[in-house]
Amino acid sequence: MNLVYLHRTLRFIFVIGIVVAGALALFFVSKVTYPFIIGFLIAFMMNPLVNFFQTRAKMPRSLAVLISLVLIMLVFAGLITLLVVEIASGAEYLAKVVPEHLVTLIDYIEHLFAAQLIPLYNQLTGMFQSLESGQQDTIMDNIQNVGATIGTTTGNFIKDFFEKIPNILSWFPNAATVLIFSLLGTFFISKDWYRLSAMGTRFLPNRARTSSKTVFDDLKKALFGFVRAQATLVSITTVIILIGLLILRIDYAITIALVTGIVDIIPYLGTGAVFVPWIIYEAIAGEMSTAIGLGVLYVVVLVQRQIMEPKILSSSIGLDPLATLIALFVGFKTIGFLGLIVGPVILVIFNTLQRANVFRDIWTFIKGKDEVIIK
Repeated sequence: MNLVYLHRTLRFIFVIGIVVAGALALFFVSKVTYPFIIGFLIAFMMNPLVNFFQTRAKMPRSLAVLISLVLIMLVFAGLITLLVVEIASGAEYLAKVVPEHLVTLIDYIEHLFAAQLIPLYNQLTGMFQSLESGQQDTIMDNIQNVGATIGTTTGNFIKDFFEKIPNILSWFPNAATVLIFSLLGTFFISKDWYRLSAMGTRFLPNRARTSSKTVFDDLKKALFGFVRAQATLVSITTVIILIGLLILRIDYAITIALVTGIVDIIPYLGTGAVFVPWIIYEAIAGEMSTAIGLGVLYVVVLVQRQIMEPKILSSSIGLDPLATLIALFVGFKTIGFLGLIVGPVILVIFNTLQRANVFRDIWTFIKGKDEVIIK
């Protein structure tokens, strides 16, 4: 019986070693092949469009891939152009309005200094003069230490910023190179998609081939579902913001709603990056009705996002809402805002492997055939 447990332990160590070695190999290989990994993902995403042109329009595979790439690039260029035009139009409007708002802000600051800070400074000065000399020296030393700390921190920040400028500038040629290789990789991978798929499965056993096909199909369904879910959430947020801004009679409501909807993609900041400063300014400027209206709209957007996100993600990806909510929270607590994306993705992978009986097969391998070992 001890021999049985020994073999199980050795097989368990073997499985762990294979998983760790595979993860390390994938990590190091991806550092030098990531343009082609990006190309594979793009080819994977646009494969339905390529198949549509190939089957419905009776195009050669190469021409279908080329047209699909051109269409995707045109769509992105059109969206960026539309966004730039809207931002330019909004900037022209802001150029007229911002000076008036700055005057209001300066008046508020002057009133704050005259009515609040100067009397407070005089009061603190009187209290300081009434202290003993030792207490005054202690306070001055603490103030000097705080000032020195702030100065050192600010100096280090400025120094680091200027030292990183060459790295930032050198990033652009690298990004252009990666983009070119990614597009070329996308073209050739998509052109030979089914031939490469056949080559990849040819070397696998029948059992592994069936499991890998199940895993791949489920991951494809989950990936498209995740993209569809994010697009749905952003669309709902944009529509709610647009309706709210139209009710509040805010100028350039469409532009603001589009920009805020795009910002909502950023999980950690979200719509708060637009609403919070805006609400604070409106309150300072004395537009309390607008500030309250924006505050109510912001709360509505936050509430619907928290309610709808787990539900839409679970229905689009095919996961349990509670499991999706747990994955979102654990991912956020573990690696920050990227965890809001990585968490559901990892949950999808585990769920897919479980449905493909991969874990059951691994456990069967670890257990082995006890009666054979005993004999």
